[in-house]
Amino acid sequence: MKNWRLEAAIIAVGLLLLGWMLRGGINDFRDRERVVTVKGLAEIEAPADKVIWPLMYKDIGNDPVLLYTNMEKKNAAIVTFLKNNGILDEEISIVPPEIIDRQAERYGNQNVTYRYNATSVITVTSKNVEKVRKLVAEQAELLKQGIAIVSDDYRYNISYEFTGLNDIKPKMIEDATKNARAAAEKFAKDSDSKLGKIKSASQGQFTIGNRDVNTPYIKNIRVVTTVTYYLKN
Repeated sequence: MKNWRLEAAIIAVGLLLLGWMLRGGINDFRDRERVVTVKGLAEIEAPADKVIWPLMYKDIGNDPVLLYTNMEKKNAAIVTFLKNNGILDEEISIVPPEIIDRQAERYGNQNVTYRYNATSVITVTSKNVEKVRKLVAEQAELLKQGIAIVSDDYRYNISYEFTGLNDIKPKMIEDATKNARAAAEKFAKDSDSKLGKIKSASQGQFTIGNRDVNTPYIKNIRVVTTVTYYLKN
């Protein structure tokens, strides 16, 4: 009889423990089902640290030999202008001129004044953005030498780049994550909950764009992180 009572007591205690564990597990499961997903933004402005400046001009003529000779002189004048203003040899590249024979074009006008239309491009690629910007403003000096740099061709627009993303990535990700947590904590407080651990997180793609159309040498850099937190009672 005593053994039976002891066994019954053990079973009862076991059932109580099992019920308590099940209840805790259910509550924990419910807590894990309660989540909040937030986004955190980090955004900074930074000056461009690389510039690519194509100096493009056109020339026309009927004698290809004379045309090449004239273009070589103009190329030399442009290179001299650049070097005299601090541009290094390794920052200057010259591509072969593009020559169009207008009389050889199938659907072209055969009665043209000048048969050959030539395009020459000298490109400056430099880390000294401010120096190049200063030269862009002073390129009228070339016009005095009979060299008209064409600026209305979209293929040869000056472009500014930012190459230091790896240096600022960690700090920006940290800031974006902090902003996401602040939003999650506000949500938890408003819903009478407590913020739990992170369920999942993803880093958005970094984007680099011009601050505006007037200042392409100032870059706007941004990243958005998405974080999902558990909520607790």
